[in-house]
Amino acid sequence: MRIGVPSESAAGERRVALVPEVVAKLVPAGFEVVLERSAGEAASFPDADYEKAGAQVVDDPYDAAAVVKVQKPVANEAGRLREDQVLIGFLQPLTDRDGIGRLAERGVIAFAMESIPRITRAQAMDALSSQATVSGYKATLLAAERLPKFFPMLMTAAGTVAPAKALVLGAGVAGLQAIATARRLGAVVTGFDVRPVVREQIESLGANWLDLGIVGEETEGGYAQELSDEQQRQQQEELEGRLPEFDVVITTALIPGRPAPRLIPASAVAAMRPGSVIVDLAAEAGGNCELTAPGEEVVREGVTIVGFTNLPSTMPYHASQLYARNVQALLLHLAPEGELALDFDDEITAGACVTRKEEVPA
Repeated sequence: MRIGVPSESAAGERRVALVPEVVAKLVPAGFEVVLERSAGEAASFPDADYEKAGAQVVDDPYDAAAVVKVQKPVANEAGRLREDQVLIGFLQPLTDRDGIGRLAERGVIAFAMESIPRITRAQAMDALSSQATVSGYKATLLAAERLPKFFPMLMTAAGTVAPAKALVLGAGVAGLQAIATARRLGAVVTGFDVRPVVREQIESLGANWLDLGIVGEETEGGYAQELSDEQQRQQQEELEGRLPEFDVVITTALIPGRPAPRLIPASAVAAMRPGSVIVDLAAEAGGNCELTAPGEEVVREGVTIVGFTNLPSTMPYHASQLYARNVQALLLHLAPEGELALDFDDEITAGACVTRKEEVPA
């Protein structure tokens, strides 16, 4: 089976869908890999490394049975795809209906990485989790860089410097990584989530648990169920009273395909100390903070609010490495021994597929 790896065309995207390490495993497994020239350079993977791993560097990576990408194809890229060709990537099936429609019209068999079922045997394919790990780590670094204080406690000849206090809202993969990173940097860390089941995970990382008296349930996919209007109001009020205690707040509450829940109203930002920092990892979906400007860094009421999107692309080497391993696992599932064998009775295959013809040849 021939796999094509195009360069990413989305603005600011530096990741690549496959890395040499993964190519070196796919080729002996029966796959032929063709890479568009310089596709991996922005992630620090030169063409020579791909060639050593067994890939071919070409000008047209779309001449392949399957095309693997990071971001969804734009209109002209979709126009290069053909009927019965397999496409794998973050395709935004819940928010980009036009894009999905274009793929369906062309008869593409498209698999969205964000639609991988969150079941045990699909964990190796869970790209949302792998990229959230990168986001949580980078969010903490962004906060540490902007905070006009040290993160750790320091004992110096000039006296003792108290450690920074950090609050992480949401204890999914990104939140737990943010907690772990802030702890490594020496901050006193507190975590909050509406799901009481994650309290043990927060405390196992050495963080404190923030009890706001708000309890929610967990969905089958592991996300927090949306709170009622009354619960959201109560949560905002409780947070407003507690946020002034913290120097850094990292928010991670995000469910794919839905607007981000509003956790921090403008009044809560106004109550924080000048110099405090908020890093909003839900900025791409509108933000957990009312004052977040998606894609920008702003200062409001003396508080720096970071609303950057696509943080994994700012650490493209390891983000690509993790993503490529997810893609590798999916490819081996869809094409064991290098031959495409699509079984739509299988939960993973059916769950991840977002466009296909009624009958797909094996």
